[in-house]
Amino acid sequence: MEFQYLVIARALHVVAVVLWIGGVAFVATVLIPAIRNAKTTDNKLHLFEMLESKFSLQAKLTTLITGLSGFYMLYAMNLWSTMHWWIYTMLLIWAIFTLVLFVLEPWFLHKWFHQQALKNSDKAFYYLQLMHTILLTVSLLVIFAGVAGAHGLFY
Repeated sequence: MEFQYLVIARALHVVAVVLWIGGVAFVATVLIPAIRNAKTTDNKLHLFEMLESKFSLQAKLTTLITGLSGFYMLYAMNLWSTMHWWIYTMLLIWAIFTLVLFVLEPWFLHKWFHQQALKNSDKAFYYLQLMHTILLTVSLLVIFAGVAGAHGLFY
């Protein structure tokens, strides 16, 4: 029965990562560029906040599922003492996103970005896209390392 739970945890983990990082990819490569290229500057901030608020629940839920399933797999396979470097990278990127989504964004990032966008919309959205692109790039490298490592590339 424990093996079945492990398989379910791994499947949930993969689905959650696909939705989570796929969402980051959409925001970084489609949503923010489309908003930045909009002809009118009047509703850029309103449009972004409306769409971002809809995505926020998905991002939080998938990050939570990723963390719970990942920690369960570490526990079930007793990997705490033998973790390889790519697992540390997965934990680090998960911790960064969790900190941003659950702590920094609700406490001050949302309000700060809103203020910056009102002052200079082009600059604020440029830096927002840059941040998302950096997070996406690092996330994709971590996913590559995790999958390659789990399948023996680094042994």
